[in-house]
Amino acid sequence: MKFSNSLIQWYLINKRDLPWRNTTNPYLIWLSEIMLQQTRVAQGTPYFLSFVDAFPTVFDLAKADEEQVLKLWQGLGYYSRARNLHKTAQYVATELNGLFPDNYNDLLGLKGVGEYTAAAIASFSYEEAVPVVDGNVFRVLSRYFDLETDIALASAKKEFAALAFELMPKDNPATFNQAIMEFGALQCVPKSPNCGICVFNESCAALQKKKVDQLPVKSKKLKVRNRYFNYLVVSDDNEDTIIQKRTSKGIWQNLYEFPLIETEAVENYDYIAERIENEFFVNESVGSVMEYNEKSIIHKLSHQHLHIKFWKVNIKGVIKNGTDAATLRTFPFPIVIHNFIEKE
Repeated sequence: MKFSNSLIQWYLINKRDLPWRNTTNPYLIWLSEIMLQQTRVAQGTPYFLSFVDAFPTVFDLAKADEEQVLKLWQGLGYYSRARNLHKTAQYVATELNGLFPDNYNDLLGLKGVGEYTAAAIASFSYEEAVPVVDGNVFRVLSRYFDLETDIALASAKKEFAALAFELMPKDNPATFNQAIMEFGALQCVPKSPNCGICVFNESCAALQKKKVDQLPVKSKKLKVRNRYFNYLVVSDDNEDTIIQKRTSKGIWQNLYEFPLIETEAVENYDYIAERIENEFFVNESVGSVMEYNEKSIIHKLSHQHLHIKFWKVNIKGVIKNGTDAATLRTFPFPIVIHNFIEKE
């Protein structure tokens, strides 16, 4: 079909030289696809290279300590990806003798692997004719064919996957899948694409109808929750501090943080100081409490906005099980805490 041929021709000329494109090794492709979920290529690439360096095979990743995996992942966000990555590596190494499933349906059975990732591994590693459908694919197809289907609907993925499958050359699914995603990432971008230089500027339905900026249609809005975190950065006579592990499900599970007071809104000094003395350091003598940052740091996650304040708490004497500055830097932290530690 003319669309597929033009798309692949464009790709072969314009594609980026990315490290995971030079292999059909399912371990490396799986690793890259998990990392690139919700992550830009420029941000994910150095992490990919670090992981491959630290864990060249699925057996190396399986043998690693979870904290080592989380530390290397630090700053990429969506940490459940890293935890699932580690568990899946252990499963593949021990239950499957290090061999990834070689087809789409079986790949779907791996923890953390959804339809998109399974399709990517199946086509890139095994040349299975199964289409990938991500945000780029939604955008390219909805514009080219002027499709007003709401991509937030569950049924949309099935519709777009059927169309992509129809367009896909069955003897070259990997290149087609790479091409359509790359075209969406580089040419048919979300805002203000340069349609004047587009290979499809004479055949794109949205361009002819002046609807490029209206497509794809997406109605569902994420409801954002505001949370207010007050971190207590303790320092004793030895300049040791206290950290704790977030073990409950939710954001940052199994990462480390300072003792936390979560409040319903931004709270004043008196409120925080009183809670510190009454709840945290009943048996210690609090020397002073002061704010590090007068204005909250707003850390935006996909569905939560965290309003973060750090409070310096000086304790007279020596706290039990304190952590010194050098050891502190070896733990995996959420990036907002890591950045605070590096600045101090």
